[in-house]
Amino acid sequence: MSPRRPLRIAFGRIMQETNALSPVSTTLADFERTHLMEGQELLSVCSSPLRWEVKGYLRNLELSGFVRAARAFRPREVTPVPLLSAWTISGGPLEKSAFDTLVTRLCDRLADAGEVDGVFLSLHGAMGVRGVPDADTRVIEAVKRVTGGKPVAASFDLHGNLTRARVRATDVISAYHTNPHRDHKQTAARATNALLRSLAGSVRIETAWRSLPILLGGGNTIDFLSPMRGIFGRMRRMQKDPRVLDASIFPVHLWNDDPELGWSVVVHTDNDRDLAERLADELAEACWAVRHEQPPPFPSASEAVKDAREARVRRKLGTVVMADASDVVTAGSIGENTELLRVLTEEGSDLVSYVPVRDAEVVAEMDDHEVGDEVTVDVGGKLDPARTKPFRLHARLVSMHAEGPFGRVAVLRAGNTHVCVTTGAPMVMMPAFYKDLGLPIWKADVCVVKNFFPFRMFFLPYARKTIYVKTKGITDFDAAYDLPFAGPLHPRDNVTEWRSTDRRRRAPNKETAASPVATPPP
Repeated sequence: MSPRRPLRIAFGRIMQETNALSPVSTTLADFERTHLMEGQELLSVCSSPLRWEVKGYLRNLELSGFVRAARAFRPREVTPVPLLSAWTISGGPLEKSAFDTLVTRLCDRLADAGEVDGVFLSLHGAMGVRGVPDADTRVIEAVKRVTGGKPVAASFDLHGNLTRARVRATDVISAYHTNPHRDHKQTAARATNALLRSLAGSVRIETAWRSLPILLGGGNTIDFLSPMRGIFGRMRRMQKDPRVLDASIFPVHLWNDDPELGWSVVVHTDNDRDLAERLADELAEACWAVRHEQPPPFPSASEAVKDAREARVRRKLGTVVMADASDVVTAGSIGENTELLRVLTEEGSDLVSYVPVRDAEVVAEMDDHEVGDEVTVDVGGKLDPARTKPFRLHARLVSMHAEGPFGRVAVLRAGNTHVCVTTGAPMVMMPAFYKDLGLPIWKADVCVVKNFFPFRMFFLPYARKTIYVKTKGITDFDAAYDLPFAGPLHPRDNVTEWRSTDRRRRAPNKETAASPVATPPP
């Protein structure tokens, strides 16, 4: 008997986390500047553990995890077929033209690849596009139109939002099992193995999911801290049952404008629908039980500076990291909030502080100055003036830096405050941001980051104290209450049970028709 031909599995990515409250659109140029790769170059990068899948950010992410899992699969040989990988940092909604261009390029490559047996996609799950609802699902549906309905497995950030249309369109749904996220390639491997086992005929996938009217709960939602530690642990234990192919929970990104937003869970089993339904119910009940555990209240900038000043011993042994919780660039904020800058400059002048702020106009103005010049500039408050006030800064120009991941950067010093002014969104979550600008972390009393969770891993060798600061902006938790929701949501509203909302959201007669996007016919 002749050996069966290898399974051909196409793979690709269109990924961005969107903050619907941001007035600054995400463009095609943002992807081109950050990460846009196609074809054999993509396959090469994802085939080596030493290559950076997303240069300047992280290596060995979902697509690398897919390639490794595909090549390790037995007994059937698998040929990975590279399509397109597009990723950019969190921000405002994509321009529709950018979305259409990326989907068309992905689908063109898929059409040119010939017959495939299935597709693996790396998606976020909270990508927003102006004029296109449920954009991640539109990507999946476009791919299925090209392949004639071949199976799709997709990995998602656990802050994605599950919809009925997405569950209907996707054969395997796998979310990160960690927050802060550190299992990108493992998540892809789980999805890939379920897909390949199904294609090989060794399993028959059954799916059950639940949708909960929870916007915010579970404390800080960190996987290794209470109260979510027990839920994540229960989910992982479920997967030790050989009948369970995968299980995921989705404590959503708050600033998503989908009217059916909420926490959700999904379970895949092998040919056991009753088990899938029972486990999905179990995970949903566990999530509902922790809804009242909210994140702790964050101090104001003045309170945070006072707290940092009193942490004298900790500052001598390392640095105090202040997370600007109202202006988190990795949750889609703009990065131009000036409140922490103002307070550190005016009230924390005794503290050596590093502060990022976005202002392309100020950076351009510095082209007319020499290093060492004294300057007076109004920084910030230009992209979202309704929420952010500019701050008048009297400082000395310390250095200028060429185009990089955050655009061009001008470093200004006002007393002990070092202000890192960027032309692009300052996605500050790694010490390298400051080190690359010539600012040693050990000399700082305070380092400001624009991030919720991952910075804790990267700053671990330096951080002796962490303070989340509320400065009023579009990543405040209560800012999400301004978005339109189809029904009550906890904790904004008094919600006493979850099952009626779940039944409505999963109802078979619920309208899920996709809006058209610019994709080629199959």
